[in-house]
Amino acid sequence: MANNFPKLHNAAWPGVVGKGSPGAEPAIDLDTMLDLTAQANVNGVRFDGVDLFLFAPHVDIDSTDDDLKRLAEKVQQRGLVIGSVVAPVWPPTGGGSAMGNEAERHKFVEQVHKACRIAERLRSLGVRPDGVVRIDSACSPTDWLSDPEGNQKKIARTFREACLIAANHGERLAAEGEICWGGMHSWKRMLQLIELTDRPGILGFQADMAHTLLYTVGYNAPEDAILPPDFDWKDQARLDEALKTLTAALRPWTIDFHVAQNDATVKGSGTHDKTGRHCLPNDPNGKLNIPKHAGFWLRDSYGNVLQKIRHICWDGCMFPNDVMMKPETWNSILATMIAVREAHGWSE
Repeated sequence: MANNFPKLHNAAWPGVVGKGSPGAEPAIDLDTMLDLTAQANVNGVRFDGVDLFLFAPHVDIDSTDDDLKRLAEKVQQRGLVIGSVVAPVWPPTGGGSAMGNEAERHKFVEQVHKACRIAERLRSLGVRPDGVVRIDSACSPTDWLSDPEGNQKKIARTFREACLIAANHGERLAAEGEICWGGMHSWKRMLQLIELTDRPGILGFQADMAHTLLYTVGYNAPEDAILPPDFDWKDQARLDEALKTLTAALRPWTIDFHVAQNDATVKGSGTHDKTGRHCLPNDPNGKLNIPKHAGFWLRDSYGNVLQKIRHICWDGCMFPNDVMMKPETWNSILATMIAVREAHGWSE
């Protein structure tokens, strides 16, 4: 019998992130992203759901209850559910730096509050069986470097305020490990921040395979690199050992997981700072063996399937629009997701 967990989700936010600003490609609307997701099919297997960015033009953070009912119906009509949602905590989207002044941190927390309200409402509408609310520090590594230890404490304090709100809504927060966010730009600093926040069961880690690969080379934190600057990517054994070191530290905190490919380079688009480049799963320059390396996150150190991640998501942030509009793009991604589930999933 084929595994039916974790469920397979597609991210809708690649239609928005890095899009829409001057010099960037136009955004792809939510209906189109939902259709592309629902129409993907590999031997009769389809995506189970979508993860969403709570920002217009996809989902307005100030959506009314009626708006959310329409959203739920729109998703359910396509045979999908909603999983994790992204809180728009950054200054350009109405939020503020988690290490900023009182007003900025208030804006950050308020956006988390609004996101948790939406997440809870979607659960009550029966369209969201599981998932987290994703956050990050909404500040740059450059700004963070002005006072590393002091800024870590500020971010942790802001995160604790956000955790109180999340707990009141029955939600969990996942901090996204990505090199473009201050205080989260290295695997050691990410771990430190989670521990400083000290809200186990409410705040966890969101691992994206494309972003966490950049942790191993210390792109924005050379002092925390696991691999040397002249690393030969053909040395698979050494890469595996580096990923084992990384995942041993962060896997116990991981509550949300993105399947992705990376070529060990960075990319930025629109207003989004440079971060780990998302590649198609079969990209010839991809450095990851996706089904194999996903297992470093989805199994414990003894090789046992953890069964704690109820759905996994594909993140294709900043893919060109022409790539995203091709049905074969989503079929190849879905096939990769199926391979991950067959290798590290379970049946219920």
